[in-house]
Amino acid sequence: MNANPAPTCTAFDHLVVMLRDEIDARTPGFEAAGYRLGARGVHNLGSINRLIVLDSSYIELLGWPAGEPPRRKEIADQPLGLDALVFRSENAARDQQRLRDAGFDADPVSHLERPIDFHGQTQTVRFDTVRFATQPIAGLRVYFCQHLTPQYVWEEALQQHPNGARSLHRITIAAADAEQVAQTLAVLTGGAVSVQDKGYSVALSNAELVVQFDSNVAGARIVGAQLLHDDGVVREFGSGLL
Repeated sequence: MNANPAPTCTAFDHLVVMLRDEIDARTPGFEAAGYRLGARGVHNLGSINRLIVLDSSYIELLGWPAGEPPRRKEIADQPLGLDALVFRSENAARDQQRLRDAGFDADPVSHLERPIDFHGQTQTVRFDTVRFATQPIAGLRVYFCQHLTPQYVWEEALQQHPNGARSLHRITIAAADAEQVAQTLAVLTGGAVSVQDKGYSVALSNAELVVQFDSNVAGARIVGAQLLHDDGVVREFGSGLL
């Protein structure tokens, strides 16, 4: 792999929470915990989602209808819980080439969309994504997302959460080889790596990725996410819900 990082530091786009075929049963718990959820969306690939929209990123609750087999192969075997890191792309085709040049097994750009009711009119939310035939970090699902219609995602009303959640502050990852995982994340994103007491930090433009050493983890996995709230306090996301 080429050690040259991305030319500029990318932003974090969204954190995927996998709820599998339990999404409709589990989303009321997030609403009861004070999160304002976007309307139920149905992708052209067959998955369904609800969004927790934050100031510059969001959390995607993802799954498929109860009683039906999953139509998206890449999520069919994913367990319940914190599932994927998605980085912001300003140009998916350019990022796909950059990632391939850096030695990553990046797939061709794919298109994803879903219809929404936007202020009484049907609109289409559209994305271009860059995924990987072989994940850059074993055990960790990552991809890039270019928003073609961001105005339909970052609605001001959806960012007003009764519990005061404002922004995604930090995501914690456990890995047996914490240093290598942090360095790979830095190459993917252009983020700066620094050493912490129990691991490494990768600073993105709107969030921090913390990679902690854990010898019991095969590869890497997301173990926590912390949100900054309106009162200035950073709180754990999803406690008791996942």
